[in-house]
Amino acid sequence: EPSMSILFSLLTNPVTISVLVLCVLCLTGLNVLLSMLIACIIGGVAGGIPLLNAPEGTQTVMQLLTGGFASNATTALAYILLGTFATCIATTGLADILSKKLSRLLGGHKLALIGVLTLVACLSQNLIPVHIAYIPILVPPLLGMMNRMRLDRRAVACALAFGHKAPYITIPFGFGLIFQRVIADNLSENGLSVTVKDVTAANWSIGVAMLIGLFIAVFVLYRKPRDYHDIEADTSAAEVISEKLEYRHYVMLAAAIVVAVVQVISQDLALSALCGLIIIIVFRAIKWSDIDEQIEGGIRLMGQIAIIMLVAGGYASVIKATGGIDALVNAGISAVGGSKAVAAVVITLIGLLVTMGIGTSFGTVPVLAVLFVPMCSSLGFSTPATILLISAAAALGDAGSPASDTTLGPTSGLNADGQHDHIRDTCIPTFIAFNIPIMICAILMSQVL
Repeated sequence: EPSMSILFSLLTNPVTISVLVLCVLCLTGLNVLLSMLIACIIGGVAGGIPLLNAPEGTQTVMQLLTGGFASNATTALAYILLGTFATCIATTGLADILSKKLSRLLGGHKLALIGVLTLVACLSQNLIPVHIAYIPILVPPLLGMMNRMRLDRRAVACALAFGHKAPYITIPFGFGLIFQRVIADNLSENGLSVTVKDVTAANWSIGVAMLIGLFIAVFVLYRKPRDYHDIEADTSAAEVISEKLEYRHYVMLAAAIVVAVVQVISQDLALSALCGLIIIIVFRAIKWSDIDEQIEGGIRLMGQIAIIMLVAGGYASVIKATGGIDALVNAGISAVGGSKAVAAVVITLIGLLVTMGIGTSFGTVPVLAVLFVPMCSSLGFSTPATILLISAAAALGDAGSPASDTTLGPTSGLNADGQHDHIRDTCIPTFIAFNIPIMICAILMSQVL
């Protein structure tokens, strides 16, 4: 029967085999880098690419893999440099001082506290890109105040997750510039010419959907008082910090301004991060003898995801070389019956599954773009709709994934006194608050864009 033929072609396609292996390995807890390498090799061999002794004029799986690193090399470099910049900020103590000042200014009002934490989380991704490094300084000292307010920490987890995620999806600064450039580059490499401005213009609705999810979490799902025991939290990281701004802190502020200005002018995060580092070194906010230590810190902070991005580029290269994409797209179109609505559901569900396993939206994009850009084109989706679907599919699962910084960061602060469970109090609430609105938004908006 035709339906059985379509199902067989879907299941035996090397792309399907590879993606299924990737999802299964990630969901079983295997390191994402090893999962991608194993899935890449299995998909390549299933697609007829030799593992060893390739005939003259052809390449082995590993040669194709390493040859594809270049597609994401700029992004990987930006990660390392931005990680080093974040390490410098942490070393000088600027983020710590600002966090402590904020904690002293916060009053006893629940919504004010949630609003300020959301704002700080947003700034940590874009304007002062320290990622989640601020959480151990800012959050533990506030737990006692939260207990007195009887504030449900699940609402706070959602607020922090929103700040770690919505800005990079919608605002082309800091980590947002990296994410949107990854989207633009991978869509362009797969036949859809796209710029960062196009991505920004298409993704606003995802930000709105997340904002609605945040309001639902704070005002509906987790608005009721919740009691916690007054257990002394580890606030040593905040207590040792002086609040006095020194020369090096002013240099760091100047460097942050330089990073923002260069980003606006060049739209190149690697260049802007490098300019910021030059300011830090020239004006001696960091000693010359400590530069190696800062680079090493940047690699520890962002090195893994930089390598994942390189491997993701190689993975995409191998998947393309199997020749299974066209067959899979045709089978996929037949399976969804040419329906844009059904296709949007399938794309977002697969994106959710992959990102939940990998734990990073950034690393998911190359995997999804290879498959879904041709499918969207064949089904007649517009360019903005395609951007929205790929962005949403990549972002889905970042909130809710046990392996994501979006969830690991909030838990690290809110569980300082041992009363906040990572899965029940961070992953599940953020999954409900954000993944459902994003999926609904992507499916509906892709039909009208």
